[in-house]
Formats: sequence, C-alpha cells, structure tokens
Amino acid sequence: MRIFSHKHRPVHFGHYPLERLPRLTSSDAKPPRLNGTVPPKPAEGVAPGPFNVAPAMADYVRLFDSLRDGEVAPTTAPVPQDPQMLADNLKAGIYFLDADMAGICEIPANAWTAGSPRHKYAVVVLVAFTREVRPHEPGAAWIRGTQQDRANLRAAEIAVITAGYIRQLGHGALAHTATASELDLDRLALQAGLCEIRDRGLNHPYLNSGFGIGVVSTDLTLAADRPLADRNAWTAKGPGYWLGAGGAKPGWKWLADETRPLHLGRYPMEKIKRVPETTTLITDNVPRVPKRANFFTRALHGDLGEKPKRERNRFALKTPSAMSYVGLIRGMVPIQDGQVAERQAPGSNDARANTDSVKALATYLGGDMVGICEAADFAWYSHHDDGTPIEPYHKYAVVILVDQGYETMEGASGDDWISGAQSMRAYMRGAEIAGVMAAHLRSLGHSAKSHTNADSDILHIPLVLLAGLGELSRIGELVLNPFVGPRFKSVVVTTDLPLIPDRPIDFGLQDFCDKCNKCARECPCSAIAFGDKTMFNGYEMWKPDVEKCVRYRVTNPKGSACGRCMKTCPYNTEGLLSQRLFLWMAIRLPFMRQRIAIWDDKVGNGTRNPIKRWWFDLEVVDGVTVEPTAGTNERDLNFDNKMTAETQRMAHYSADTMPPPDAVEPFPPNRKAAMKRAEAAETPAEARARLGE
Repeated sequence: MRIFSHKHRPVHFGHYPLERLPRLTSSDAKPPRLNGTVPPKPAEGVAPGPFNVAPAMADYVRLFDSLRDGEVAPTTAPVPQDPQMLADNLKAGIYFLDADMAGICEIPANAWTAGSPRHKYAVVVLVAFTREVRPHEPGAAWIRGTQQDRANLRAAEIAVITAGYIRQLGHGALAHTATASELDLDRLALQAGLCEIRDRGLNHPYLNSGFGIGVVSTDLTLAADRPLADRNAWTAKGPGYWLGAGGAKPGWKWLADETRPLHLGRYPMEKIKRVPETTTLITDNVPRVPKRANFFTRALHGDLGEKPKRERNRFALKTPSAMSYVGLIRGMVPIQDGQVAERQAPGSNDARANTDSVKALATYLGGDMVGICEAADFAWYSHHDDGTPIEPYHKYAVVILVDQGYETMEGASGDDWISGAQSMRAYMRGAEIAGVMAAHLRSLGHSAKSHTNADSDILHIPLVLLAGLGELSRIGELVLNPFVGPRFKSVVVTTDLPLIPDRPIDFGLQDFCDKCNKCARECPCSAIAFGDKTMFNGYEMWKPDVEKCVRYRVTNPKGSACGRCMKTCPYNTEGLLSQRLFLWMAIRLPFMRQRIAIWDDKVGNGTRNPIKRWWFDLEVVDGVTVEPTAGTNERDLNFDNKMTAETQRMAHYSADTMPPPDAVEPFPPNRKAAMKRAEAAETPAEARARLGE
C-alpha cells in the first residue's frame, strides 16, 4: 500500500529511486574505495535450524544452473539498435520478474574468474533479503538462516530467464549464478552501480541487509550504467525516499507492507468477512471431469479444428519474452513430486503451527496470498491424459496466488504481445514456489505434491474459492480477489500434512458484478455473459462461453493469449491508500457499487498507459523472432459495444458432453446443442427450490 502512484514512473527505473543517486562521470571508472579485492556482502548472521527449507531450494538452483546456457536463435530479432533502448528493455523485463535492482556494465578484465573472456557486457540482477523472521514467529524453524539461499535462488531464476530472452533475440548470453559462474558477481554489482563499499563491506544505500546477485554476460551491445559516486546521506534518504515520492518504493516499512507477519501475507485478507459457505451455490452433485475435457486440451487434439490445433502449443509462448520461461516451466515438472522422508519431523503434526508456517513459507518464497482448504473430491480431475483414473490422494490443498503484475498490465491492452508472458511469468513463479514448498514438506515426512499449469491433477478454480481467496465473478470460471482483482495465477500444493482450512469470503462481489458489465463489454470475443447467473455442472455462476474464449486466446493473430478481462476489471488496481477507500466503500456501502462501476469508466481505468509499455512487439515463428505478421491489438475502452443479454448467444458444454477420458481422435463440440443448453439452463433460484433451500 503506497501513497504516491507510480503511473508516471517508467518500468525500467525499477522500485528504488536509483536515478537520484550521484554517479561517476564515466561508466568504466573505478568505483570509490575499491583497492583490489571486493569486500564481502552483509552476512545473514542467523544459523539455519535442522528443518530449514534450504535443501529444497537447492534442487531448484541446480535445475536453473543446468539451463544457464543454450542455443542462440539463427537470426537476430528486428529490435532497435539503440543501446539505451535495449538496456531499458532488459531492465524492465528484470523488474517484471520482481528483481529489486538491475544494472549494466562493461565487464572488466579482472572480473573473469575462469576461462577466457566470452562477452563484453554484463546485466546484473540484485535480489534483496526479505524481513527477517523473528525466532518465535510462525515459520521461523523453516525460514530462519535461509535468506541468502532464497535470494540466490531468485537471482538465478531471473538471470537464466534474461539470458534465454537475449539468446532468442539472436545474441549470445550466459547466466552466472552464486553456484555456477565464470565471473566475480560482486565486482560486477559494484561496477554496474548497484553497490558501493561502505564500512569495509559491499552494501547498497537503500538496503539494510544482504542480497543475492545474478549476472548475464552477453555480446549484445548495451548502454552501461556508471558506478555510484560518494554522496551525503541526505541524497539517498530524504523525505521523498521514506514516503515513496515519484512512485518509488517507500522507505517507510509500513507503507511498503514490510511490517506484517509473513503468515498473514502481503494483503490484509484477515479484514475480509468470512462466511460458512461460498457466496455462490455449489451443489452436492458436481461431476468430476477428465483432463481431456479441458478446452485447451481439446484444441490440442483437434476438437476445435486445424488452426486451433496448430496454434495450441505456441499461443502463450509466441514471443521471445514468454519463450524465455519455457525451459524453467518444463524443467520443474519432473520434480513436482518426490520421495517422502521415512521419519516425520518432531512437531510436524501440530495443525495450527503447520498452517501458519505453511502460509509464512509461501509468502517468503514469493506468494502474494495463501489460503488452505480441504481438497474436495469434486475438485480432482477424474482421469489423466492417457485415460487412467485419478483417485484423490491428499486431504488438504494449499492455494497460492501470484500477481501477474499491475505495472505491465497498465501498459498493455490485455490481448497484445505481452499477455502470454504475463501468464507464463506467474505460472513459472508459482511452480517454483509450490515446488520448493512440496519438497520441503516431503522432507518433513509428509506426502506433498505441487500442481502447476504444466501438470496438475486438480482443478484450481474451486480450490481458490474454497480457500477463501475470492468470489466467483462475472468473468465466469474465474475467482476475483478483493486486493488484486482477477490479476493472478494460482498454484496448488496438495498434502496430508495436518492443516486448518480457511473459510470462504464475502466482500459483496456478487452484487457488484451484477451491477457491472465491464468485462463482458470489453471481451474481444463476447465470451463473458451479459445476463444473469445460471447453474452449470453443479456451480452457480455467470457462465462464460469457454469455446469462444479458448478459440480467441489460442488463435489471437495480433497478440499472445488474452487477459483483457483482467486488464479492464474495476478491481484491477495499483493498491494505493486512496484505492483502499474505494474498496472499503464497495464492501461496506452497497448503494455505492453502481456508482463505483460508473466512476471506473469515467476516470479511464482500463486504458493503456504508454509510460508502462516497455516490451518490443515481437513474434516467434518457426523458432525465429520477427515483427508480428498481423500487427498488434491496440485497444482502449470499448464504449460502442451494443451487445446485451438478449442479443448474446452463449454455449454451455456440460460434463456429459465432454470427450471420453482416453479419446485420441478429434471430438468436435456440438455448438448448436450447447447453445440450447445455455438457453434452458437452470437458474440458481430454481436450483435452491429444487434442493429445498
């Protein structure tokens, strides 16, 4: 929660006001007080306990290290040749990945520690320690003493992705991590202006603790940053710094949300009303469906025709930025499950302690919100892709939300060339968080498995709802959260570790969505319902036309995937103190909801902010990065859409119309029959009357 908006702050500036710090006059000047060896970074100073999470993180560091090099695209991408524009693009992409700082320098000869000099430039990534968990706080036994491991893990992830992106542009690039490097990472952080030597140590003016460093060496010509110069203390930390003036991260920890206990998460979900049942009806006869029923899987099998089948494998990955996530996402699948320790750790059967510790660990690793529920039988897929049955195998589900990023969403239309990367970034980060968590729980002697976009045995949407992380929205088969709206991806850890489930929430969304049709109006394929809620497969919801949605997302010719509903939703907010007031009114004052929806349009929320548009419009075709063949979706608010509930034709594909679990050949949907089902769909009132409620 901040006071000042960052809407006028370019993404490549980052979260800290680095632009305010004095620099040396030359980028190749020697940093002050550097005499030979670079002094050490601040040490963590806390010894890890016997059941800490570091070993689980190590498996992922090893995976990332194995991906730090790779093939270079056969041709160079049509990107600007301006070194400054290229540098700004790389930095923005690094901040999109939640790095704390990014800098660029030419590599000094004495920075090479092994082998012959391979590249001229270094892109340096810095990831700061989080707030230290006190000895008696939830999660302390798992977390304390692992700050350096966590920072190194995240720095390695970002460096590997950035190197992959540069190689996809047709230039050589190699990632260097704390555990696999031919470079002196600390020296490069000093040269790139991300650190300085103070009190015989390597520090940064805005950080009071340690950090991890990752580096990408490359032959791509970039504009270099200058090392930090000497300065007085007021220059770095005046009143503007503490309050976050200009949209930078506030130095005052309360405004930066750094005083909350980790198990409570980043957002005050504890202030949202909890209720015994979900605010939308879920009946007792929700049918289980096979993975083959997923419409993205149906597209892959040819159910929707040849073009969706052809485009299915690349629709979210057809940009060099999204492609850079592929290796990590696919590489993490084999380690989503693993061997369980033979002996259970002492104290690991305390459900209350486990619940708080699991939530603290998820936040520590980068989750934005965490909830827990029982893994209801109906939430499990019924069959694997090969047709073999799935029997529910864990009692509990830990559900983690990962924000797709407000800044980048602000610059986008929602269905342009960054949309796929937004999804893949959140999916990648979620897989990393859940994978580490599951591995850690297994090391404590409790079965656990992560379920990601790449491999999941369980449906996420009902679990997000049951875990109290949101309500079903007009967008349809999508849960909306009060603090980040629909702008998130979910990841799940199922486990038999004893836990205490959360209750569902009610923040007035059913009434708000009933009065707001903005997502339906803005949907480029008219897949979101303008009409009332209906019953579908045992759920009460505003049922979307999933076939329309998937067809558009998979074949979108002027962009990668689609998230236009997320972009334009009134709950897609920056999280300012002033916006919390509107959230309070939307929750507490029902008569204001219609006015808030109208006001959201009047102030232009959902339009593009050109200052936040940091990416290049590029498309990967047959492994080569080119200019988009059909152009780019350039959308702002569509006030001319005259669609109504009466004129909109929707299709409902219920469970009994889905392909058999083992169907290999195409199983085309019967759209005419599905439209008749939509017209005849049971209303929630009828369902309640039938059930005697």
